[in-house]
Amino acid sequence: MALRTVTRKLGSRMLPMFSSASALHSHATSFGFKEVGEDEKSQMVGNVFSSVASSYDLMNDLMSAGLHRLWKDRLVSELNPFPGMKHLDVAGGTGDVAFRILESINSIRQRALQNVLEDGLQEETQIYICDINPNMLNVGKKRAVERGLGESRSLIWVEGDAEALSFSNDSMDGYTIAFGIRNVTHIEKALSEAYRVLKRGGRFLCLELSHVDTPVFKELYDYYSFAVIPALGELVAGDRKSYQYLVESIRRFPPQETFASMIANSGFQKVEYENLVGGVVAIHSGLKL
Repeated sequence: MALRTVTRKLGSRMLPMFSSASALHSHATSFGFKEVGEDEKSQMVGNVFSSVASSYDLMNDLMSAGLHRLWKDRLVSELNPFPGMKHLDVAGGTGDVAFRILESINSIRQRALQNVLEDGLQEETQIYICDINPNMLNVGKKRAVERGLGESRSLIWVEGDAEALSFSNDSMDGYTIAFGIRNVTHIEKALSEAYRVLKRGGRFLCLELSHVDTPVFKELYDYYSFAVIPALGELVAGDRKSYQYLVESIRRFPPQETFASMIANSGFQKVEYENLVGGVVAIHSGLKL
């Protein structure tokens, strides 16, 4: 299936802070359409992912008709991984993005002549999979074993918070977060942490469910979101409430332009985004220069 791609380049300038501070505060203290305390939200989001961890990848396949695989492929192609890189994938517990990055690096290595230098690069490649939820990490570790990557020194599993990363300043060549930043309590803190841990020249990439801007398509998408996805969650995962939260949280997430402004205000330059499938998802990117 062809994906309709629309890219808007925002340039290297710092964009103005988006006007409604209350909108950010509202998102930061919301759980779907409900207003909750910040500590309460963290616990509630944790409960959601503990509940859905075992069926997370299956539900992604069903909800997106498999398109999430293409979206993640696109994310990794934008990253342009290279042997020897140190990369951080946040909210990546099940390993979907990390496995793709490692496969891309291995394919580059296989096309090159095998020599002592490349053997050294293989040892140096480090992909950190960071997730706040241990259940999601356990799913990822199990999948790694199934793929024959259980003993890979390139995959490092870390339980951690996107808003308070344990990594050193200027330590990562790349940072990805797929379908995760929507769930953090303070988006601006997660962006600030992403900027902090990236090296100069490092790239930030975010794949997230976003906002459809075509009226007729939006009506169909809204119907599918609210009528079908929660019912599917109940049928497959035995959990309607978690998938009701999912569709509500998408509507509370900042629109593409606003989120791009937030990324720029965190210090990133050359910020741009790409809409896929009419804005059902968007890939935002920025460079630390």
